Amino acid sequence: MYKTILYEVSGGVARMTMNRPDKYNAFTGQMIAEMTAALKKAGKDEEIRCIVLTGAGKAFNAGQDLGDVQGADAQGAEPNHGDVLRERYNPLIMQLRNTEKPIIAAVNGVAAGAGVSVALACDLRIVSEKAYFVNAFVNIGLVPDSGGCYFLPRLVGLGKALELAMTGDRVSAEEAYRIGLANRVCAAEQFADEAERLAVKLAALPTRAIGLIKRTMYKGLDMNLAQTLEHEAYAQEIAGNTEDHREGMQAFLEKRPPEFKGV
Repeated sequence: MYKTILYEVSGGVARMTMNRPDKYNAFTGQMIAEMTAALKKAGKDEEIRCIVLTGAGKAFNAGQDLGDVQGADAQGAEPNHGDVLRERYNPLIMQLRNTEKPIIAAVNGVAAGAGVSVALACDLRIVSEKAYFVNAFVNIGLVPDSGGCYFLPRLVGLGKALELAMTGDRVSAEEAYRIGLANRVCAAEQFADEAERLAVKLAALPTRAIGLIKRTMYKGLDMNLAQTLEHEAYAQEIAGNTEDHREGMQAFLEKRPPEFKGV
């Protein structure tokens, strides 16, 4: 079904792998379209309760494949970078944000340019000790895009975000964890197992509640306190009417582990 990504589902987890290892999984228009479509599919599938995004081979994603940008041809025509973003990347970033299921970026190797931005747009980042991040836009005279200017300062603070964007410095896995760019760093030989354990754990939790947590926290970034309080009340009303809430309460009273079904 897909030519540039791998997509498999088991145990309530959808695993999406960017699959252009010979190009360090660099983005093409086709890959972005396939990723967006796969995310939509996963979001609608009630059996899927967690999504993992990773890269094949040694890289997570090296950013845009410059040879795939329309207009970058032998005649030297300049591409319209704004149109590329509006047509390709922006819908992908919004789909990551609006899919109300936990999305893990399993960063197995280098993430550069838009590859960094896509990792930041995921909800959690678990990182191999061999991985690193490069906000490489400045090195070719461009601006962080695909949500990079939105997510980066919210994760690491404005000062650090400006430093990384302006210098294009390489950030190791350990440094990414220290500054809040990564949630967890794992030894390379344990990375795949740790990412799987986290995905399975999230898939066993109350999916509707997690979706509401995601929606409310992201909205809270752009609302004042009064607005956030009201949205929390709205979300709590919805969560309070779910089967998983009733199961959680019953399990608590019966002093047993809950068995959530994601509804």
